[in-house]
Amino acid sequence: MITDKELAFVREALEMARAAGAQHARATLSVSEEDLVATLDGEVDRVTHCADRSLSMALFVDGRYGSYSTNKLGREALQGFIRQAVEATRMVAEDPCRTLPDPARCCRDALTGDELGLVDPARDALSPADRQRIALQASAYHSDKRIISEEGEYSDSIYDSVVMDTNGLCCRHSESSFDYGVEITVESGGQKYSGYWWDASSHFAALDAAACGRRALERAVGQIGSKPARSGRYTAVIDAEMASKMVSPLLRALSGYSIQQNNSFLMDSVGKQLFPEGLTILDVPRIPGQTCSKYFDSEGVATCEAPIVERGVVRQYFINTYMANKMQLAPTVEDATRPKVLPWPEAGLDRAEIMRRCGCGILVTDFNGGNSNPVTGDFSYGIEGYLFKDGKIVRPVSEMLMTGNFLSLWARLVAAGDDARPCQSKLVPTLAFAEVDFSG
Repeated sequence: MITDKELAFVREALEMARAAGAQHARATLSVSEEDLVATLDGEVDRVTHCADRSLSMALFVDGRYGSYSTNKLGREALQGFIRQAVEATRMVAEDPCRTLPDPARCCRDALTGDELGLVDPARDALSPADRQRIALQASAYHSDKRIISEEGEYSDSIYDSVVMDTNGLCCRHSESSFDYGVEITVESGGQKYSGYWWDASSHFAALDAAACGRRALERAVGQIGSKPARSGRYTAVIDAEMASKMVSPLLRALSGYSIQQNNSFLMDSVGKQLFPEGLTILDVPRIPGQTCSKYFDSEGVATCEAPIVERGVVRQYFINTYMANKMQLAPTVEDATRPKVLPWPEAGLDRAEIMRRCGCGILVTDFNGGNSNPVTGDFSYGIEGYLFKDGKIVRPVSEMLMTGNFLSLWARLVAAGDDARPCQSKLVPTLAFAEVDFSG
């Protein structure tokens, strides 16, 4: 999508910044396009087309830093914009920790943008009629008389970006995406129950939109007659669809910003065994053909496979160039690009097998509200799911709270499956924890 002329224009923007007085600059050109068809109760409800082109500039001026963006990409307009941005940057306080990353750490192998095979040319062949047909065929509204409403959205998009800086960086990322999500509401005994499911892929052929309606309906019908279980301690099996809720707070606690602000329950944790040996989390950012994979972060720093937690030992924080300079620590990539929880105690486990091994407990299929404390690691989440016994679902449960502390929760990890959904940004499988507090 980004043309050779636009690539030359980005290089020219960097020269404009230098000419205006910036010692260094980084420019990011982002181009995107999306088509969406929304359905309501089996009929087309809304059709949209969105297109965006924008340029972001990070300016380093006389020891000061400023970040700006514009979608006015004419040469004369951009020249005036950059000149004003440089002058605005001169008015902020000095911050010597703001620098470009070391060129030796930057990505050099993302030249075309599609090295990972994330662009599907099938999108170019889709017509508006094709998109409406896909959205309508995915609808499950007329398949079950218990359905009282259904809201679905099909969309396909293409994204292309290039990052350049005055140290010679030039890297590019391109990715297409095909998505479908649907929420279905059913009625039984005067009560309404809702279920949601979605799928996404960089490749059109891998999207199973029709299955989303079936799965959303299953989830809605499965909650009919739900009520709280007795308060107490249960083995908690967290469905792979929701399991990232258990991992995201760990990653946030390992962020350089959280560490620098003393706003983390994982302070001074690198090199320490704070988790059970069964837990290994890798960052696997370069999986060919898999959505969310990427060769570089927003600074242009090259990604690579690396352990985050290895057999229970914390291996790294996520520290960008700015935080590294402030904290006098070695920089890394700014965030986990594609975190993956490895299966344990063996490969091949799915939700059904984990429930069978656990015997009895609560299967959590949805979180609805709640919060966590980033300093202490304490959490309290509303949940929906199922009571299970002898590995089999007994009945649905709802209106319950799951509470605890992330460090003590992970200390009681009993299983991690091998069933992470590839459409999710975090590859987290079904997880099981012993003796978790639930209250109804």
